[in-house]
Amino acid sequence: MSTENKTDVRMPDEGSLLVSSSPHLHAKQDVQAIMALVLIALMPATFAGMYFFGKDAILVVVQCVAFCVLAEMAWCKFAGKPMSTVKDCSAAVTGLLLGLNLSACAPWWLCLIGALLAIWLGKQVFGGLGHNPFNPCLVARVALLIGFPKYMTTWVPTRWMESAQLGSYSKMFNLSQSTFVDGMTCATPLGEIKTALESGGAEHIAQLSSGSAYWNYFIGNVGGCIGETSALALLVGGIILLCLRLIKWQVPVAYLGTVALFTWGMNLYNPGVYAPPLFHLLTGGLMIGAFFKATDMVTSPMTNLGAFIFGIGCGVITCVIRLFCNYPEGVSFAILFMNALVPLIDRFARTKPFGFMVKEPVEGGC
Repeated sequence: MSTENKTDVRMPDEGSLLVSSSPHLHAKQDVQAIMALVLIALMPATFAGMYFFGKDAILVVVQCVAFCVLAEMAWCKFAGKPMSTVKDCSAAVTGLLLGLNLSACAPWWLCLIGALLAIWLGKQVFGGLGHNPFNPCLVARVALLIGFPKYMTTWVPTRWMESAQLGSYSKMFNLSQSTFVDGMTCATPLGEIKTALESGGAEHIAQLSSGSAYWNYFIGNVGGCIGETSALALLVGGIILLCLRLIKWQVPVAYLGTVALFTWGMNLYNPGVYAPPLFHLLTGGLMIGAFFKATDMVTSPMTNLGAFIFGIGCGVITCVIRLFCNYPEGVSFAILFMNALVPLIDRFARTKPFGFMVKEPVEGGC
């Protein structure tokens, strides 16, 4: 071929063409912006916990956030990673969630151990953010529950709880003369109903499922973890996440819906033993688990179908633990168990690639 027939190919200027590897996605928000929005969504529950439990709750939350950030910085320092990973606010989110999952009477060393477990064992040992198969906060909470059950199951009453809500505790102490005692503890609604079932107190179960009790569960005037008591505040935070499209709606809807259906069926079968669905929806760590833990982008399924299956699994396991096991709560264990199944769920619920066609066998071929 002569040079006269060749076409002159002209490449674009080097500065006007950017070649990079796939995927070619352009996100409006980076990790830091997303984590900052999650922190904002957690503020209603944080302020509610501080309002009901006072300065002790503030101290626990501040300690957990500070220890998690320092643990992240220490790991980056010794592992030779850039300190820029601390600026993405993921350690602060983990610390805030950890603080909201502790009692207001948690000692400082428990916050420190929890921060080290969450950042080092639950996150960095797997390679850092985006590589951890389990939710770091839940890893720390379950490890603390196994290692320090006394401190993880000791709850203090809110500043506004009446003597009627404290049950037997009001008979032991005169609340108007609380200066005679160093401190007071109380049970969570789930713990109370578990105790009532063991003692056969059907009347007490009905009292825990009354209208006035539901109102206290809804606003957060009950004993429990700092950030899991107020269903109202958690719903506000969950709506913020959904409106900002930071989480898949299939996870909380499937999770809460499964718990509601499961407990409704059991209550219908034996109302004297099993509490109504509304009781289970408003108590324990279900709300914070459904909106802020099960929806973790890293440890939840990528597809919509997978997210729905994931939520159903979390709901079933939570109900089985709450209703048939000795432990009154099951949210943390349920989510961690389903985290381990996420790769299988993603494989089952994977979608077909665009343009995918099944090849028909060739006649006479192998």
